[in-house]
Amino acid sequence: MLIDSFDRKIEYLRISVTKQCNFRCQYCMPDTPENFLDKDSLIPLDKMFEFVKVAIDEGIKKIRITGGEPLLREDLSSFIASIRSYAPSIELALTTNGYFLKKYAKSLKESGLDRLNISLDSLKPSRVVVISKRDVLPQILEGIDEAQRVGFPIKLNMVPLKGINDDEIIPMLEYASQRNMTLRYIEFMENHHANSKLRGLNEAEILQIISQKYKILEIPKQTLGPSKSFKLAENNAIFGIIAPHNDDFCKSCNRIRLTSEGTICPCLYYQEAVDAKEGILEGDLAKMRESIRLSVKNKPEKNQWDLDQNEHSARAFYYTGG
Repeated sequence: MLIDSFDRKIEYLRISVTKQCNFRCQYCMPDTPENFLDKDSLIPLDKMFEFVKVAIDEGIKKIRITGGEPLLREDLSSFIASIRSYAPSIELALTTNGYFLKKYAKSLKESGLDRLNISLDSLKPSRVVVISKRDVLPQILEGIDEAQRVGFPIKLNMVPLKGINDDEIIPMLEYASQRNMTLRYIEFMENHHANSKLRGLNEAEILQIISQKYKILEIPKQTLGPSKSFKLAENNAIFGIIAPHNDDFCKSCNRIRLTSEGTICPCLYYQEAVDAKEGILEGDLAKMRESIRLSVKNKPEKNQWDLDQNEHSARAFYYTGG
C-alpha cells in the first residue's frame, strides 16, 4: 500500500506513453514543431510493463494511459493486454483525441481496456481547426461512433475558452447526454507552453451558463479524484467539472504520473520528480520499487499553482500526460 506524507492513499497511476501528438492544441502544445518526434527517448513498452507490474504489486489499482496522443504507439493494444492479463481486476482507461479511434477501438476493447476519455472541445469544424490547428472533427466523431459501437463507456473532455467555444457549453452537454456519454468541463490550466492569450471559464462561470437553461443538482462525491459531479434535474444527465483553481483540488489526490521517458511526477503542477529510467531499462525491480516509494514520499500537499504570482507549470502537459 502506498500512503503519502499527508495520509492520502496513492492508488492511481497515469502513464504517458509518448510526448508526440498529431494535434497542436492551443492549450497544450500550439508552438511545438510539426516534425517533433520522441522515438529515441521512449521507454520500450515491454520495459514499461515491468514497471507497471511493480506499481500494481505496490498497491496501484487504477491505470490511465495518456500522451501526447497514446494511439501513436502502434503496439499499445498489446501493452494493455499484458496489464490486463497480469491484473484482471485493475481499472484500465485511456485518454485520446479520438482521431485514430475508428482504426483502433475494436483492438483496444479486445485487449481489455475498460473505458475511454475523448477530448472534444467543439462541435463546429471551424472551431476545432482554431483550437487544434487541424481539420479533424469528422474523424473524431467517427471515432466516437466506433468506440460506442464496440461497447466503450465514454467521457468527453471539453476545455471551455472565452470567446472561442464558451457558447457551446450547453450544446456540448446536450450532445453528450443524447449519446449516453458523460461530459467533463476542464478549467483551462495555465502553463508556459499554451497560447498566452487564452482565457478559460472557471467552475462558477460554467455552472452559471448551464443554470440559465437547466436546474443543476450536485452529486455528493463518492470517489477520490479531482472531478465534481452534477446532474440536470430535468433529465438526470450527468456532467463533471475539473476545477484545479479551487483550494480543495489537491485534498483527495491519489495519483502519480510516469512519463514516456521514465520520470515519475508526483504532481502535475510541481516541478520535482523522480528519475526511474535507469531502473526501468535495467529491469531492476528493487530500483523501480524504490523510485515509486520515493515519488509517493515526495508528493506535495498542494500544487505550486499561483496565478497571482504568475506561477504556471513549466513542464509541458504533453510530457506528463495532463
